[in-house]
Amino acid sequence: MSDQQADVLDVIEGLMQESRTFPPPPEFQARALVRDRSLYDEAAKDFEEFWARLAGELIDWFTPPTKRLEWDPPHCTWFADGELNVSYNCLDRHVQQGHGDQVAYHWVGEPANETRDVSFAELLEETGRIANGLKALGVKRGDRVGIYMGMVPELPAAMLACARIGAPHVVVFGGFSSESLAERLQSAGAKILITQDEGWRKGGKVPLKADADEAVAGSPSVERVVVLQRTGGDIPWNAQRDVWWHELVADVPAECEPARMNAEDTLFLLHTSGTTAKPKAPQHATGGYLLHAAVTHRLIFDIHEDTVWWCAADIGWVTGHSYIVYGPLANRTTGLLYEGDPAYPDWDRHWELVERYGVTTYYTAPTLIRSFVKMGPAYPGRHDLSSLRLLGTVGEPINPEAWLWYWKVIGQERCPIVDTWWQTETGAILISPLPGVTTLKPGSATVPLPGIEVDIVDERGTPVPPGSGGFLVITRPWPGMFRTLWDDDERYVETYFGEYGRGVYVTGDGAKQDSDGYFWLMGRIDDVINVAGHRLSTTEIESALVEHPAVAEAAATGAHDPQRGQRIVCFVLLKAGQTHTPELSGDLREFVAEKIGKIARPAAVLFGDDLPKTRSGKIMRRLLKDIAEGHDLGDTTTLRDADVVEELKRQADEAFGRTAS
Repeated sequence: MSDQQADVLDVIEGLMQESRTFPPPPEFQARALVRDRSLYDEAAKDFEEFWARLAGELIDWFTPPTKRLEWDPPHCTWFADGELNVSYNCLDRHVQQGHGDQVAYHWVGEPANETRDVSFAELLEETGRIANGLKALGVKRGDRVGIYMGMVPELPAAMLACARIGAPHVVVFGGFSSESLAERLQSAGAKILITQDEGWRKGGKVPLKADADEAVAGSPSVERVVVLQRTGGDIPWNAQRDVWWHELVADVPAECEPARMNAEDTLFLLHTSGTTAKPKAPQHATGGYLLHAAVTHRLIFDIHEDTVWWCAADIGWVTGHSYIVYGPLANRTTGLLYEGDPAYPDWDRHWELVERYGVTTYYTAPTLIRSFVKMGPAYPGRHDLSSLRLLGTVGEPINPEAWLWYWKVIGQERCPIVDTWWQTETGAILISPLPGVTTLKPGSATVPLPGIEVDIVDERGTPVPPGSGGFLVITRPWPGMFRTLWDDDERYVETYFGEYGRGVYVTGDGAKQDSDGYFWLMGRIDDVINVAGHRLSTTEIESALVEHPAVAEAAATGAHDPQRGQRIVCFVLLKAGQTHTPELSGDLREFVAEKIGKIARPAAVLFGDDLPKTRSGKIMRRLLKDIAEGHDLGDTTTLRDADVVEELKRQADEAFGRTAS
């Protein structure tokens, strides 16, 4: 444990106190799948038997497993002698049971009048055809298939086709650059790349095929490129390598026998961010991952026959893997799949879709919620949101004020909110309310799910008492955990199990636990600012700022200061109707000082129309630090709006007396 990490313990001291509580609404609880603590009791008694029972109930096995957990720290297996196929569990069994006509996806293209309903039977047919097409191109069991696409129904079909024939897929978010794509294709040794001519985003076209060509030029393992025709635009073409999707599937049968996969066979690789180091490729196994995704989707989101489910993430991230594709389809859930930007053509696009399709369950990121806060309640107010019965958040801690806005304006004070914590590496959710049981606290992910065991420890690995801050760890295996890092097991061991012993998974997140046993996630342990020897959490500062009535969203970073170590620089988006002034900047600096302490008073508050965000809505905190310190910003092409950084940089240069570059 480094001195810097040890100092983090001084940060997470429980500065946020939240006394507001929200028990399950009686009308929701009356219908909930889980209404008492019996699942927690069952898992506490025998967690291996708990998972084994659910595996027998929710998965159709070709060969039912007799084994459960086998744990040789830090490596584990679950159900290692079982055989199954994920594609079969997501599609075939539902069609065979007479549900082929049920809508799997209501698909909405970004162009306003473009829609398509895809039934389970239709998705099965398209999956079978592209699976046979991949086999015709020479894809064999164990070969890796790269996928670089927008949010179209063919994307889940491609993933399911890979699962059907036993070829691990490597999905790369369609907003990543050609360099990022190449890095991931090379890492995985992908044999085939599936992409599309172009995608739609904010009314413009994204040159996916052109970017893919640049990536493939540096990826010698890629032999063929399959291209879906989406826009019909002119694209570069290599006749010896490229093949159109529609031509590949035209003359192949729709029936493709699902491969009998061992539960421990690799289902997919999904790289974590490469902004600070070489991307890591967590490797997820077939049986345990499918079980974990299906169980958490069903129980946390209280899935019923009439559920209309919308996870407003991108399939290129793990959230989309688990809660757009595998969990919902395994549970035979009708979902909404939207191709475009939440602000196109206007900021009520999501609420118009909720109203149009009668969405009952909506799951999104706090970053987007804060953008909705900024734009004000008028946009959701244009639409009937009465179909909603449950809301969810994912991706980062949500500050209490944004939580309360979400509950009041979107949920209309009747929809429970499930604040979920998990990671790419965990495969599926680990800490979350069960909405028919758990009393909610705004800003808290509440408690670990049944069968999950976590702790908060100090720098020596000793559990800390309630109210104290520390490092979140997971102390026993769970079915959905990644098995290793692709082609880099040494890095897997050192990165995730090298701190407190081979049996303790280090999440990299700071947390505290209150007197009720609720967990409060404080973000990454390196998201701290050292001011005159005091370590301050960026999450605490940002949460304080958004409590101010003028602020919709905030981000904080540290900039080098020769006297104090670092100084705090804050970036603020104001609510609609608010105007930034020097007086407001001063007010916000004092507001933070009053909320946290004088040591936390920002050196500067900068105002923008947006923050530097990727196309998926993730804040690029590296750029915030570069802006605050006056560094060259480098490549900003992956940003949703690259222009915002120039205005923020101008303000930072002015605030700190630098000559603008």
